[in-house]
Amino acid sequence: MSKTVDFGAPPDFGMHHFYVEIPAAPRDAVVIYEDYGFDGDESRRETVERRLILARELWTKIRDDARRDFNSRLKVKKQSAGSWSTGRVKLDRFLGRELCVLGWAAEHATPDECSVICQKWLAMRPEERWWLYSKTAAEAGKHDQTQKGWRKALYCALSDGSNIKLDVKKKPKTKKNKHDDEPQGLFDFMEKGDI
Repeated sequence: MSKTVDFGAPPDFGMHHFYVEIPAAPRDAVVIYEDYGFDGDESRRETVERRLILARELWTKIRDDARRDFNSRLKVKKQSAGSWSTGRVKLDRFLGRELCVLGWAAEHATPDECSVICQKWLAMRPEERWWLYSKTAAEAGKHDQTQKGWRKALYCALSDGSNIKLDVKKKPKTKKNKHDDEPQGLFDFMEKGDI
């Protein structure tokens, strides 16, 4: 297993990642931050952006679907599973982007709409979530820009519809290569230039 903390976040100080602040008080809002680490600023200062403040009731509705999705993908990459606990929970920079998309869509929702939003979010591929993050963050990515463009569009797109039930994904049967047992990073294809 490769060394990561929480949801695939790098353990090294100053690395780009996201984190979720979950307060101990059960009704306090949950806050999602993007921490660029030392890569975010040429002067080598740490740069942090507050991306989202989400009502605790809505967070409670979306957190389990996000946890299950992230942990299933971390398991494939032979990384330890994460859990949402009180305090600061770190996420890999790509998983953090995906969580922001889910949170941005849910911030205007009612608790009943959150199940539809989660099902539509789960139906998207990670690359689609990353694209939505980049579009939304460029225009309205700060915590106080809730009523702008792509941010509002995420709610409209993902909350529209009735309950959607996804079938369990079936893995195709393949022959096992000798390279399949080698642990890989969660997003090695980014460093290799495969995307």
